[in-house]
Order: sequence, then C-alpha cells, then structure tokens
Amino acid sequence: MMTERIRRLFLSMIAFDADADLIQHFTKVHAYARLIAESEGLDPRAAEVLEAAALVHDIGIPICNRKYGSHPGPLQEKEGPPLAREMLSGLPFTPDEIDRVCTLVGEHHTLRPVDGIDHQILLEADFIVNSFENAFTPDALRHTYDTVFATATGRRIYAVMFGLEE
Repeated sequence: MMTERIRRLFLSMIAFDADADLIQHFTKVHAYARLIAESEGLDPRAAEVLEAAALVHDIGIPICNRKYGSHPGPLQEKEGPPLAREMLSGLPFTPDEIDRVCTLVGEHHTLRPVDGIDHQILLEADFIVNSFENAFTPDALRHTYDTVFATATGRRIYAVMFGLEE
C-alpha cells in the first residue's frame, strides 16, 4: 500500500506538472521503480525514498523548457534538485531523505558511477519507460540492456518487454 507521504507527493506532482505526458511518464517510472525495489528486497525506508525520487525525477523539465528551450539530461540534473527540495520540504520527509532524493534527481541521467542500488533502480525504471516512449531501435534496446541494466528484476522486465534474449 502507498504511504501517506508518497500519496501526498504524488498528488503534488500531478498538480505541479499539469501535463498529461509528464504525469504519465513519472507514474510509470514510479511503478517500475517500486516493483524493482520490492523484488530486489530493498529496505522499506530506502524504497520509499526511491519512490519519492521516481515521482520527482523529471521535475526540472518544465523550467528547462522555459529557460533553455529544451530539457537534455544534464540540464534536468542541474535544475531539478532545487525544485525537488522545495516540493519535499512541504511534506513529511526528513532532511536526510530530501538530500538523497535530490542526489538521485541530480544523477538520474548519469550512468557512471552508479551511486547505490536506489540510483541503479531509478536508472532502470526510467530506461524501461523511455525505451518504450521513445521507440528505441532494436540495436538501442540491446545496447541499453547490456550497458544499463544490473538488477535481476530490471533485466527480466526489460528483456521480456522488448523481446530480448537474456
């Protein structure tokens, strides 16, 4: 069951983004992050922080679009953490939890080095969704599988979803 603070954050993000494509995206990333975290046995507190990061991981897209006219990964990683911190500060998250969410938002497009299992899971969840939404080619799917995915659950989901041999 979703915790109260994740429910509140989820609703806050829907109101913040007010864009169906972005809402659909973070909803799917959140679902895969939660599924992978639970399947991989992530500690419940760490899993909840990961869920929060999955909900806010693309929070910088609207400001990037306004300021720069586009939203490449490095700009999202720059602009997102302060917005995530502001949003989370109004909710019952501890300073350490907020710091970790902001770190994850600030590295959610950074493939190396991977900064913990929560970072790995966020990368995998985002790539599952992005690979579908951006219609990756078969070669791109294989490359992504081989270079991004490390958890057994993430690898299995990606392979089955995109018809790859494990």
